[in-house]
Amino acid sequence: MKFKLLPIILAAAGLIAAAGWHMDARAQEDGDSTPSVETIVDRANRAAYYQGQDGRADVRMRIIDAQGRERNRELTILRRDNAPPEDHADQYGQDEYTGDQRFYVYFKAPSDVRNTVFMVWKHMDADQNDDRWLYLPDLDLVKRISASDKRTSFVGSHFFYEDISGRNPNLDEHELAEVTDTYFILDNTPKNPDNVEFSRYRMWIHKDTFLPIQIEYYDKRGEAYRRYTVENVSRPQDYITVTKAKMADLQSGGHTIVEYTDVEYDVGLPKDIFAERYLRKPPMEYIK
Repeated sequence: MKFKLLPIILAAAGLIAAAGWHMDARAQEDGDSTPSVETIVDRANRAAYYQGQDGRADVRMRIIDAQGRERNRELTILRRDNAPPEDHADQYGQDEYTGDQRFYVYFKAPSDVRNTVFMVWKHMDADQNDDRWLYLPDLDLVKRISASDKRTSFVGSHFFYEDISGRNPNLDEHELAEVTDTYFILDNTPKNPDNVEFSRYRMWIHKDTFLPIQIEYYDKRGEAYRRYTVENVSRPQDYITVTKAKMADLQSGGHTIVEYTDVEYDVGLPKDIFAERYLRKPPMEYIK
């Protein structure tokens, strides 16, 4: 599962090339010509967040501050697309769905966060905010996370709440800044800049796989302050998948590394487990 992007970039590109992954015929669009910006954004969004109709993964999160002190988190992430492609054959193909989704994140360790649950109902309508809940077991409290909090730290890590389920591409204007031998490089500007802390972000999207390999965020002064990089990829069930990634705070010097294991797709997750009543009663048969 990819939750759902220079030396690290080149290393990731080498892994992709070594695995023999190639752009499909539909992505080629007239041979070697560059796809439209809309196509690149759509394919990158699908590669990062929509492979399979659902999925699960165990995750280890290492939070490292500027002094090198480390905290660890162990969690399981479940993801389900609201409307599987076969239910809308007249609108979507198997690898074309990019609609609403649901995410369920269950914390296993350490003891101070065990049984904490984070849940997202992701809406692709740009006028509708995602619904987010956080269950705090020590207080037996279900907390709604407001739209204004989505750009804040996720459980003390360098990832934001919005990073977990992905930013809606309809919230931004997209421009193709550069094309290299390996990447489509996109600049993305928020349509409502007052709602976010960044002025723009730049994405390096691998040309063969459309997988975002690096994302760099710039503040209102135009200085880079956050950087996401892919450090490893694999191909479970024939789906190209990020299995190790890093989010760095370029101002504080801290960073968080996430590693994904036991990745599975098309598990058959039922829709009803992504409901508020399951925050207190986790579906352990899928969390394991």
